[in-house]
Amino acid sequence: MKRPRILNASFVRTVTRPGRYGDGRGGHGLSMLVKPMSNGRLSKSWAQRLRINGKPVNIGLGAFPVVTLAEARQKALDNRRTVAQGGDPRGGGMPTFAQATEKVIALHAKGWKGHVSERQWRNSLATYAFPHIGRKRVDKIMTADVMRVLLADDLWNTKRETARRVRQRIGAVMKWAVAQGYREDNPAGDAIGAALPRNGNRKEHFRSLPHSEVAEALAKVRGSGAWIGTKLAIEFLVLTATRPGETRLATWDEIDLDAATWTIPPDRMKAGRAHRVPLSRRALEVLTEALEIRNDTDLLFPSVTGKAAANVTYTKLLRELEIPAVSHGFRSSFRVWCGDTGVDREVAERALAHTVRNPVEAAYNRGTLFERRREVMRAWGRYIAPIG
Repeated sequence: MKRPRILNASFVRTVTRPGRYGDGRGGHGLSMLVKPMSNGRLSKSWAQRLRINGKPVNIGLGAFPVVTLAEARQKALDNRRTVAQGGDPRGGGMPTFAQATEKVIALHAKGWKGHVSERQWRNSLATYAFPHIGRKRVDKIMTADVMRVLLADDLWNTKRETARRVRQRIGAVMKWAVAQGYREDNPAGDAIGAALPRNGNRKEHFRSLPHSEVAEALAKVRGSGAWIGTKLAIEFLVLTATRPGETRLATWDEIDLDAATWTIPPDRMKAGRAHRVPLSRRALEVLTEALEIRNDTDLLFPSVTGKAAANVTYTKLLRELEIPAVSHGFRSSFRVWCGDTGVDREVAERALAHTVRNPVEAAYNRGTLFERRREVMRAWGRYIAPIG
C-alpha cells in the first residue's frame, strides 16, 4: 500500500506494514506506530512529538481503533495549543511510578472485591517494584527496568506466580501512563516475555498435606491454645474444601442449618458465581460451636478482636504448629483424596467450585451434581474428622 503524504482513515484502518507513519507537516507532530504483537496481530498506537520547555518529548495519545484518527488529531491540536500557552499537556508534571500506582489503584479500587485486591497491589509493588522503579518517572522506565524487578533475588524463578502478578500490575500502571499521554508503549508488555528465563514458567503450588495426614493435623489444631474462632475456621474450611477467603468472611445469613447448606455469594467467589456447599455432620457441629462467639458482625468465625480475621491468620497458626501446609493447600488434599477414592472428576471439580470449560459438561453439571457432592462431603467429613 502506498504511503500517503498525510494520514487518512482508510490507510489507518488497512495498513499492515510495521513502521511509524507521520501525519505530515501540519499534523502537529502526530504519528501512528504500527508494530507486531506476540499473538501475530498488529498494534496501532498514536504518539505526538512536541518540545516542552525546550526539550523534545514523545506523548502517547492512545491506541487505534479506540482512538480514531480524528480524535488523535484533536488531541494533538489541543496539546500544541497548551504548549503554545506555556502549559504542559501531560498534566502539570511527570509522575513517578509510585505516584502513578496510586492513581491506578484509586481508579480501580471501587470495582475490586473488598480491600484485598488493593492491599495485594500495594504490598506486591511496594515489596518488589518500588525499590527499583518507585522513584523513577513513568516516561523513563524501560523494559530493562522491568526485567530488573522480575529477576531481582531470583523472583521470576522462585516465585513464579508472584512475579507474574507483579509484571501484570506494572503493565497496568504503564498502560495508564500511555492513556495519559506520558509515554507511547508498555515496557512490561509482549516484548519482555521472550527475554525472561523459560524455567520461570514452573507452576507454583500451594503447600499441602497427604490426605492421610489431614485428620492428625486437625487434631493438632483443635488441641492448640489458639483462639477458638481460628481453630473452628480452619476445620470448617478443610471440611468444606473452600478457599480461606470464602471461610474467613462467611456470615450466618449464608447458612441454612435446616438444609445443611452454605451458599457463598458471587462477590466472594473466584469465578464470580454463587456456590452452594453441602455441609457434613461435623461441619454442622463446628457451626454449633461457633454460635458461642457470634457477635454483631454476624461473621461465622470472628477474630479475637471481634472483626474479620486477617488473611494470613490460618496459615500463621499452621506454621506455628509446624504443620507443613498452608490453609489453601487443604483443597489439594481433598482433590487427591477424591481421585484416590474414585470420586468422579466432574463431582470433585464442582465441589471445589472450579470452572468447567466443556460446554456439554457444564450443562450437565448445572443441576445434577449437588446431591452427589453432598455424599462426597459426608464421606470426606468422616475421613478427616471421625470425632463427629
